[in-house]
Amino acid sequence: MPRPDVLLSDPERRLRKMKLSALALLAVTVCLFLLSHAMMRQGEAAPAAGLWPWLRAFSEAATVGALADWFAVVALFRRPLGLPLPHTAIIPNKKNSLGDSLAVFVRDHFLDSAAILEKLRALDPAARLGQWLSRPEQSGKAAAYMRTGLREALRLLDEQSVKQALTDGLRAYLLRWNLAGTASEILGLLTRNGRHQRLLDEVLQQLGLYLADEAVRQRVAGVLLRHAQNEWPGILKLVGVVASVDDLSGKLADKLARALVDELQDILCQPDHELRQDYERWVETYIQRLGRDPALIEQVESIKQRLLEHREVGAYIDGLWNDVIRTLRTDLDRDDSAVAAHLRQLAQDLGQRLEKDEELRATLNEHMLSAAAGLAEHLREGAKDHISRTVRNWDDQDLVRELELSVGTDLQFIRFNGTLVGGLVGVALHALLMFGLV
Repeated sequence: MPRPDVLLSDPERRLRKMKLSALALLAVTVCLFLLSHAMMRQGEAAPAAGLWPWLRAFSEAATVGALADWFAVVALFRRPLGLPLPHTAIIPNKKNSLGDSLAVFVRDHFLDSAAILEKLRALDPAARLGQWLSRPEQSGKAAAYMRTGLREALRLLDEQSVKQALTDGLRAYLLRWNLAGTASEILGLLTRNGRHQRLLDEVLQQLGLYLADEAVRQRVAGVLLRHAQNEWPGILKLVGVVASVDDLSGKLADKLARALVDELQDILCQPDHELRQDYERWVETYIQRLGRDPALIEQVESIKQRLLEHREVGAYIDGLWNDVIRTLRTDLDRDDSAVAAHLRQLAQDLGQRLEKDEELRATLNEHMLSAAAGLAEHLREGAKDHISRTVRNWDDQDLVRELELSVGTDLQFIRFNGTLVGGLVGVALHALLMFGLV
């Protein structure tokens, strides 16, 4: 049952008005046909009789044209008069194939990877981003967006359930993590090209400077004296006959410090010094053991397990997490937020750098194009499947209603045109018959 006119939307009201107008035009042509046919059968006077054949030809052809176009328009959406005629209700019956065709069309013409990349390349997104960010008002907007995003992220991370999920996930990952193997790889990278020898040089130089200090030498003397008194008290008493113990310990510390400094200088100057070779062998052996020695791997794993299970470590990390989250949230809520100021300056600096650095723009464009290509390829089939699946899930009646509201008003003009064109064709054929041209 049609809904009351007061409940109809504007598109529904216009469509109903156009349908009634087309139906009224059809009724007029039928009435004209009946009138002209009846008048011709009655044999009216000659002046009037000459008009009726023309009117009958027009109304007859116009009625046929109107009925034919009515059938064509209705057959698109439903079965005319409910009759199960073939090739009617085309849109509901062909909904799935129409959805598949639409999906393929969108995929091939709107999500073509080559076309998307060509448009992006011509757009030069890095340059446009640099121009946009270099303006203070735009960098401020970008910083405001990032600030809002950070606020929401921190609010989410502060939720107990999220925090617990992250903690459990991180703990599970750390339990599976091969710490010894990772340490072996990292140390291998750090010692590549003799970097550990340069580290040894720096340590030895600092140690030499430390031992050359007078205060350090005095502390060394004190340590030596206390050790000697504990280990060799008799010898010190014997030596004390010749010289005071303090003088002897001072001279011994001074000589020891000088000897250590000289030895350190020798090590620094000799690339093949025995100590360097021992150090090299120890580092290489330890790195290999970290990656292969089951006993050392088990020892590292045990240390990791104890740290993860230690309550105080967990409490410290939890407290540190809360402090960091609280500090960031407090800062972001302030009008003079330091984090927001840094974000704004960072955005503006990036924009200025992009404007000046052609190589950076080229690199950024290349990465964006590469990412866009991968994304387009991923989205093409996904979009096609989504469109096809969505159309298939549409209700037939809802689909027909929406399409009819979109194009039904224009389709009614087909009925108007069919009526008028049919009538004109009828008049033309009648003229051809009258003048014996056919």
